[in-house]
Amino acid sequence: MHGKTSAVQTLGRPVRVLLLLSSLHGGGAERVAVHLMNRLDPKRVEVKMGLLRAAGPYMDQVDPDRVLTAPDGDKHFNYDGPNSAQFTPGKVLGSAMRAPLAFRGMIRETEPDVMMSFLKGTNLLAWLGLTGLGGKRPKWIAREGNNVVSVVEEESPNKLAAAVSLGLTKKAYRAADVVLANSSDMAEGLTKDLGLERSRMRMINNPIDIGTIQSRLDDCLPGAPKRPFILTAGRLEYQKAHEVLIRAFAASGLWRSHALVILGKGSRLAELHVLAAKLGVGEYVRFIGFVANPYAWMHRAELFVLPSRWEGFPTVAAEAMAAGTPLLLSDCEFGPRDVIEPGVSGELVPVDDVDALATKMSELIADPARRAALAAAGSERVKCFDIDVMVNNYADLFEELALVGAGVS
Repeated sequence: MHGKTSAVQTLGRPVRVLLLLSSLHGGGAERVAVHLMNRLDPKRVEVKMGLLRAAGPYMDQVDPDRVLTAPDGDKHFNYDGPNSAQFTPGKVLGSAMRAPLAFRGMIRETEPDVMMSFLKGTNLLAWLGLTGLGGKRPKWIAREGNNVVSVVEEESPNKLAAAVSLGLTKKAYRAADVVLANSSDMAEGLTKDLGLERSRMRMINNPIDIGTIQSRLDDCLPGAPKRPFILTAGRLEYQKAHEVLIRAFAASGLWRSHALVILGKGSRLAELHVLAAKLGVGEYVRFIGFVANPYAWMHRAELFVLPSRWEGFPTVAAEAMAAGTPLLLSDCEFGPRDVIEPGVSGELVPVDDVDALATKMSELIADPARRAALAAAGSERVKCFDIDVMVNNYADLFEELALVGAGVS
């Protein structure tokens, strides 16, 4: 913990923290929130969660007694799907009116010392929700887990909307007490792209529950192909560049001996099916959908590939390392270089480069010794992100801000 004074001693109780999210759909950000709910020491930090909608595959992993939800959330706050689908006048105006009021109500009910919101959309709504609270305003952490500029460009229908969105994002993030990134190059990028004060920028990598992952490696794989396979996992959306991987798989000729397994759901499923069929590899590309245990799939895969156009901290890649799988990642902004040491615990290829990806996939599949070396180095590397270390870093940050809020430097 920063400083010599204990937050619990100063406050006479644990630090109260409120986590704000739209729902428990999604991936890395939602998993971080669930880990914090379940792993923070309640003697140090008392955590509650506020959701606009009580939905998502992680709902059964949190204590419902510590979760607050917005009234009529299913009606007003259904944000599933690609970011671009959310940028409609009805959704934008509806969110701008209702969601801040819902978050403000949650803040008043829980009276947190520290509030942390996740991702750009929720951060903007939390910023609006904080207005009017006066002296009862908690310290606010705007946690960002993605490349904000890329998200704005992808979700906005035109340049004017993108400029307005980015302008509002800059204003909101500059109002936060702390902006928290989950990779070091993202922290640099956010500071530069949003004009943030470096003193307010912090970085904590996503926590990886290595023990749980390794305890689930031997589960059965319903629907697994009867041949060796290459694996990827992530939402079937533009950001994740599945079409680049499918094209590289077809170009590499690896379909003659291997399958390509894709875990995840999303709006691009149909067009990816069509692409695989058009390229003549449809029968060798297996779309599995969302699975509760991706780690057993990772463990059985000969190679894990993540061809994303942008990331924050690619948690799924770190989880694959914990499962003992060699990694091949796109060198996107941001996060892959936090996860791996290039050439040691994983390999990188340029973003959107089908030929480079096809070549590197072929090289690695043809070289089992190289894959084994990458996997062994990855198994050591992932210990840097162990959940106990990362969760303790969060506890330290929460206590530091609570002390500042109590007037103790």
